[in-house]
Amino acid sequence: MSDVAQKNDKPTPEEELVKVFDTEQESEAMVVRGLLEANGIPAVIENLDAPQDVLPGVGGVIVLVRGEQAEEAARLIQEARTDLPDDEAVSEEQV
Repeated sequence: MSDVAQKNDKPTPEEELVKVFDTEQESEAMVVRGLLEANGIPAVIENLDAPQDVLPGVGGVIVLVRGEQAEEAARLIQEARTDLPDDEAVSEEQV
């Protein structure tokens, strides 16, 4: 298998994985994982300690990527947070 093919596969437990995002909402972590994977960065979601529907505020969800892709992943996440167009805001009239 080529290096390119291996980079697009899901990370394995033997690889160094780095946390690039954490949240209390699993749905938010899934969106971030989708963003990363759409940009060629395989990502893994890991639940921490307690399920949020049972113990809100305890535990949470993290998104992990390969160590060598962490900087690019963090940049993509930051860009996604700051690059929303003004017309994406939902007003009371639209609801």
